[in-house]
Amino acid sequence: MKTEGVVYLVGSGPGDPELLTVKALRLMQTADVVVYDRLVSPEIMAMIPPGVSRIAVGKSPGMHCVPQHEINALLTRLARKSRMIVRLKGGDPFVFGRGSEEALHLRRQGVRYEVVPGLTAASAVSCYAGIPLTHRSMSRGVRMVTGHFRDGEVLDLDWEKLADASATLVVYMGLSNLEIIARQLMQAGRAADTPAAVIQEGTTPRQRMVQATLSTLSREVERAGLSSPVMIIIGETVTLADQLAWYQPREMSNETPCLDRR
Repeated sequence: MKTEGVVYLVGSGPGDPELLTVKALRLMQTADVVVYDRLVSPEIMAMIPPGVSRIAVGKSPGMHCVPQHEINALLTRLARKSRMIVRLKGGDPFVFGRGSEEALHLRRQGVRYEVVPGLTAASAVSCYAGIPLTHRSMSRGVRMVTGHFRDGEVLDLDWEKLADASATLVVYMGLSNLEIIARQLMQAGRAADTPAAVIQEGTTPRQRMVQATLSTLSREVERAGLSSPVMIIIGETVTLADQLAWYQPREMSNETPCLDRR
């Protein structure tokens, strides 16, 4: 049975409110209800008008605020009330955002939905850090993987393919497994002195970055006290941040834009 309500699966981008799409902003400001994740930045949440109902369903590493099946059921219930619902996600709904899981559920339930793309962290955060994902003679491609499997599953990736030195590797949600990721890549053949970086809360005033090598990255990130959300970038183009890191977070305007701890 079709519902009259509609659910918009909206990507809010990596955090900087000026990186929102025009469509995302319009929907946020005309919605009846906004169901939002933890990774939606406070600056973006502040753009939702007073009076719009907000429901938090965010997930933290190792602690799920609302299980996915309950989020799915919530979206269906709201749509049955003929409301305009914005399901607001960090980044892009279809890049490690579970947007496809929610879209499939809505389709099965006969709920009308639309997907609104957002800038994914891989492109936006790397840009703000001054790290090109591709660069002639340095990187011929990009691989994006998750660094965290659900329900505590062992991180079982194709490490030999990911160790390809001709491509930049971007790892989402990998902070808790950073040491494992680095070790597995080196065992698969990636050089220990491969440039690497971890960027915390990229594109926001709280952005921090640690540059190191693959063999020292975990230790330097722990020393710097970085916390999630972070983006991990591994490859030769990381060295270009020394020249191209243009973004200076407002809260750190008197400091250098990154913590170089190689």
